[in-house]
Amino acid sequence: MTPMQLGQYAPAHRTIVHLSDSHLLARNAPLGGRYDTEANLLRTLARLEQHVADGTVRPDALVFTGDLTDLGEPEAYARLRELVEPVAARMGAPVVWVAGNHDERPEMRRDLLGLSADETPVTGVWDLGGLRLVALDSSVPGWHHGAIDDAQREWLRGVLATPAPLGTILALHHPPLPSHVPLFDILELRDQGALAEVLAGSDVRAILAGHLHYSTSGTFAGIPVSVASASCYTMDVARPPQRVNGMDAGQAFHLVHVYDHTITHTVVPVDQEDPAAFFSPEWYERIAQLTLEQRLEAFSRKPPRA
Repeated sequence: MTPMQLGQYAPAHRTIVHLSDSHLLARNAPLGGRYDTEANLLRTLARLEQHVADGTVRPDALVFTGDLTDLGEPEAYARLRELVEPVAARMGAPVVWVAGNHDERPEMRRDLLGLSADETPVTGVWDLGGLRLVALDSSVPGWHHGAIDDAQREWLRGVLATPAPLGTILALHHPPLPSHVPLFDILELRDQGALAEVLAGSDVRAILAGHLHYSTSGTFAGIPVSVASASCYTMDVARPPQRVNGMDAGQAFHLVHVYDHTITHTVVPVDQEDPAAFFSPEWYERIAQLTLEQRLEAFSRKPPRA
C-alpha cells in the first residue's frame, strides 16, 4: 500500500501492543467454572495477527500487564509461552511480561522467564529503537493489593536519570488510578505518592496497566495512564456499581502509538463483524495519486445540501 499522509501528523515512531490479564490455568481448567481463558487468549492473538497480516499494525513490542496466570501454576506459564512466543516471533517483536497479583514470582521467573525461582521482583528495561520501556513489579507476595517497594523505586530513579531519545513508557499491573467499582480500592496500588515523587521531572510519557478487567484512562503525576481490559473476561461496568460482575464479552487489546509530542491508546475489539465496504485498498490507491487540492475536494468538502 502506498504510504500517504493527508493531515499534519507523520506516522507514529513506535507501536506497542498492550494486552492484559490472561489468567491462564493449568490443563485449561475453566476460570470460575465458566471462562475458557485459553480460547479467549487465542481469539485475541488471532485478531492481532490479522491486523499485522493486513499491514495495519507493525508492533515494536507486545506488553502483557500482569495476571498472566490465575494461580501461578508452572504448567500455566509454560502454556502461555507456547501460545504467545510463536506469535511474537512471527511479528519480530519482543514480549514484555509484567507480574500481577495472581502471579507467583518464583514460578513466573522460572517457568516463563528462565530465571532463578525466587521472590526477586520481575523488572526490566527494553530499548525499542530509542523508546525506553520499563517494567515494574507491583505484585506483593501473598496479597492482592499492589506496591512498589523502596528498592524498586531507587532502581527506577537510576534508570530514569538519563532521558531516552523517544522518552519512557512504564508498564505495571496495578494502575495508579481510582476505580468507581466497589471494593476495588482495597486492591489498589499503595503509597502512590512515593512513586509520583520518583516520576517528577522524568521523561516518562505514559503508564500502561491492567488489573481492573475494563479499559479506562486517567492521569497520574501529570502522566497519562491507560488500562487495558482483560483477555479472559471483562467487567460489565454498565451495571449498577454493586452489581458489576464479569462477562465473557467485550475483550480487547490496545494499540499504543508513539508520536513526537503525544502518545495515543486505541482500544481494538476482539470480536468483529463484516464492516461496511466504503473504503478499500483500491480506493486508497486512487486517493494517493491525487494532488492535495484534489484530495480535499474529493474527501474533505461536504456535498451541498438538497
